Amino acid sequence: MPTETVDTLIVGGGLSGIYAACLLSRKKRSFVVLEARGRVGGRILCPAHQGFCSDLGPSWYWPAIHPKMANLVQTLGLRGYRQFEQGLGRFERVDGTVQTVSGCAMEPRSWRLCGGMTALISTLCETIPDSAIRCNHPVCRIEKTTDGVRVSVGDLEKAPRCRFKAGRVILALPPRLAAATILFSPDLSHGLTQAMLKTGTWMAGQAKFCAFYESPFWRESGLSGQAFSERGPLGEIHDGSNDRGAPYGLTGFVGIPAVQRNQRQRLDDAILCQLGAIFGSPAARPSEFFYQDWAHERFTATPFDQPPMVTHPCYQPPAGKTAIWEKTILFAGTETASRHGGYLEGALSAAERAVSNA
Repeated sequence: MPTETVDTLIVGGGLSGIYAACLLSRKKRSFVVLEARGRVGGRILCPAHQGFCSDLGPSWYWPAIHPKMANLVQTLGLRGYRQFEQGLGRFERVDGTVQTVSGCAMEPRSWRLCGGMTALISTLCETIPDSAIRCNHPVCRIEKTTDGVRVSVGDLEKAPRCRFKAGRVILALPPRLAAATILFSPDLSHGLTQAMLKTGTWMAGQAKFCAFYESPFWRESGLSGQAFSERGPLGEIHDGSNDRGAPYGLTGFVGIPAVQRNQRQRLDDAILCQLGAIFGSPAARPSEFFYQDWAHERFTATPFDQPPMVTHPCYQPPAGKTAIWEKTILFAGTETASRHGGYLEGALSAAERAVSNA
């Protein structure tokens, strides 16, 4: 089997991996991005309706506390807009009673990106040679060699589809996913493996929806689009509209655990019924409806990610290590960031750290 040789392999084509590729491209370094999915972006997923890209993954960034994101948006020539939060909110009690409450604006102010978060990925990809991104390339094995690493692509139970030889690997995917799906040779230490498996993958247990309408009827009623529910299936709802006219949207998070989200049609019906109960009958009749359950994404979640996270983890490099095997494997990905882990800001800082050590 022929083996392709490259200076650096980036495993994972989410924001951290694509940004690392952009940074290596600026340095004129040879690299290849190996992405298991048939698309890049990872947890950034933005289906479009009438030219507007929704956000079924990360939706917000906070310029006041996320300087790397704010700077990247400006550098790439992109534009953000403030999350719509004007007006009153709604609260649904466990008995189904819905009441109007005071609005609860986020602090610091949250922003959305024009074109959806996928605009970050597509614009960064413009700086990367097309041949350097290989989709449908799931990494199944990483072996240490005398002069670097050998990486196999495919299924562990079958012969590798292809192999790569590199001086180093930037592991730009969640540590838990890497530990659960990639065979390392020699074995990683017990402590490091346990640390990786214990690092919960952000959003991996969550499900999100986006519903689009021709008019913002909730705004016309003095509502912000923000709602919280004790009953479910939705637990948290926000205005997910375009910044310039139609389409207008509601978006948010399913509040029931992943193990209870297996009957999709019944769940869709329950979501639309709940939207109608909270915002009125027009909310139950969207012109378009998108739904994404990240717990069912094999290249995001593992069985360990089924229980819901109740708090935001305090992320850090696994077992305090930013690199192993004499810096031939470098950890990236937002869950390995020392600050802002789980956020887009963390993905950028982890990528910068890995590239600086490459």
